[in-house]
Amino acid sequence: MNFKQKIYFFSQTNTDGDQTMASILGGKGANIAEMCKLGLPVPPGFTLATSLCNDFFKNKKLSLSFKKNVKKNILKTERFSGASFGGENPLLLSVRSGAPVSMPGMMETILNIGLTSKTIPYLIERSKSERFVYDSYRRLIMMYSDVVMEKSLGLNKSNKPIRIKMEDMLSALKKKYDYKNDAAISADHLKELVSKYLSLIEKDFGIPFPDDPYDQLFGSIEAVFSSWNGKRAKEYRKFENIPSSMGTAVSVQTMVFGNLGDRCGTGVAFTRNPSTGENRFYGEWLKNAQGEDVVAGIRTPLPILADSGKKEA
Repeated sequence: MNFKQKIYFFSQTNTDGDQTMASILGGKGANIAEMCKLGLPVPPGFTLATSLCNDFFKNKKLSLSFKKNVKKNILKTERFSGASFGGENPLLLSVRSGAPVSMPGMMETILNIGLTSKTIPYLIERSKSERFVYDSYRRLIMMYSDVVMEKSLGLNKSNKPIRIKMEDMLSALKKKYDYKNDAAISADHLKELVSKYLSLIEKDFGIPFPDDPYDQLFGSIEAVFSSWNGKRAKEYRKFENIPSSMGTAVSVQTMVFGNLGDRCGTGVAFTRNPSTGENRFYGEWLKNAQGEDVVAGIRTPLPILADSGKKEA
């Protein structure tokens, strides 16, 4: 297997793919590569080709040679980011699906991969924000336990989905301490919530939450590949007549944090209005948030352009 043709690195100065390679890199990976070639400030990482998804389903697991080559690309990402995966200057990663054709909301994403009992103190020291680190950790725990441990590995012994239980615990904590939104929760109360999440995982799944960065990474990659054959994805492909043989690519990318205080944010932007087609820059954003907050509907985003008519609720 020629991994040079199956794992494609991207950064502002060294990018393997381009926008013509959607069948190999998926739509997301191809567009990331093209943005890098345009010189845009894209966080470095690499894309696992769609063919690797089919290899995964054929072999039922990630091979040792695959993991070895992923680690080589992690080293390359470390050099470009200036951070270390599992090290004293922690590199955190996102793992996202990217099919060759658009399948919005059908597959999975995991953020903040690499937060462990070892890296948490280092990131607190570097960021000077205990609240930011534990907010990121509770997000990782919720996403990973839902996408990897429950949906992919089928570990849940309970009749109730783990995500719903965790969301109920989050709501109960906000009600108990009179928090109006997630961004207002203190570091101490986030630590309290994280402790409850970890105990719940052991109770419902029978195993602890993984505390090794590579266990988290490879578990996430397997889960995103597996989501290609998830119930929602298969039904969507059937309705849209999308061949199941396409497979999904997976983009592994350096995290950039929108939840590191009120001077940070996250959002979605378009070169034209997606509703009206008006040829005018359009977008929405949230301060002190991560990507899923924009699409979850928990908080009303602000318009990027002040005269767009939208107001924060």
